Amino acid sequence: MKVTISVGGRFHAFYLAQQLYRRGYLGSLITSYPKFEVVKYGIPKDKISTVIIKEVIARLWSLFPSSLTKFYNPQYAISEIFDQGAKRHLTDSDILVAWSSFALHTIGKAKDMGIKTILERGSSHILYQTKILKEEYEKFGINADVAHPKIIEKELQEYEEADFISIPSLFVKRTFLSKGFPEEKLIHIPYGVDLADFSPIPKEDKTFRIIHCGGITLRKGVLYLLKAFYELNLQDTELWLIGSMGKEMQPFLRRYDNGKVFHKGPYPQKELYKYYSQGSVFVIMSIEEGLAMVQPQAMACGLPVICTTNTGGKDIVREGIDGFIIPIRAFEVLKEKLIYLYENPEVCKAMGQSAKEHVSKGFTWDDYGERMVRIYEKVLHEKSI
Repeated sequence: MKVTISVGGRFHAFYLAQQLYRRGYLGSLITSYPKFEVVKYGIPKDKISTVIIKEVIARLWSLFPSSLTKFYNPQYAISEIFDQGAKRHLTDSDILVAWSSFALHTIGKAKDMGIKTILERGSSHILYQTKILKEEYEKFGINADVAHPKIIEKELQEYEEADFISIPSLFVKRTFLSKGFPEEKLIHIPYGVDLADFSPIPKEDKTFRIIHCGGITLRKGVLYLLKAFYELNLQDTELWLIGSMGKEMQPFLRRYDNGKVFHKGPYPQKELYKYYSQGSVFVIMSIEEGLAMVQPQAMACGLPVICTTNTGGKDIVREGIDGFIIPIRAFEVLKEKLIYLYENPEVCKAMGQSAKEHVSKGFTWDDYGERMVRIYEKVLHEKSI
């Protein structure tokens, strides 16, 4: 069995490629990242093809002032540049695994070559995603381009053209089924965590510290976390926000500044364990995402997790054992859970230990790789998945 991976970026594709290579199944990895970055994941250069122009254009565009970029959204053009480039790099394989919005042309060529096609969709169904995020931004009077109309059209075509769609969580599965998508075309496998990069070190103080890691944006629900933390105003507590700051969040940070909120900025992934380890509880209040990989990372570092139903956390977090799963936007419920863990430190610590043990026994990247290989073999031999 030979599998080609095509990804316009990195996402979890490099971990998947790593797993396939170790097992002798990787045909090639087509990516927009330069080879010197990819080899850090143990993928040899001769297995890597790059469409680096996509990355160059996307990163240069991000440096332009908003006064210019507000007049044009290059999302679709960039996806097409990568997709056409990946199509040219595609060689004979048994299976193509391609990332959504970057895959339509590559899938078309693969089908002509008799290659089985699997679309990786890391978020909810694009129509659900677009609707709920548009609602959230409009709620706060923000005009945001959630998705380019042509990206939406392209993804819907990819859903139809691919033989299967690989998704990471029950939450994502529900959004596809709600749109009438056939369940037999869905491959549901949760992501993993690298235990070599994520393990706890001693906490340096007794401060009850809440950790959020990821984009500091409305999509990630950070507003509801800020509001809950501000209204609780508990003694000897801190909130650490780790990640890149969205412009839309700055007014809310000023509104809910109580002197205990610290923006720690983005850090390399291999450094995150140091910050997780200084926490008491991990909170992610996302409005929408497929499966936030920061959740198993935090759990591996011994933190209980409070997450929303729309983070994919239900696939990993056991309610009342490893943490709590609450509705989106439910900052009053979040306050209740935070008070409970604050007032019951032994319970909080026990939940964190339970979370650590849970992810180490079934949610590593090795576990993910083993599950995906079994699925690919069934796909290849046309067995029921």
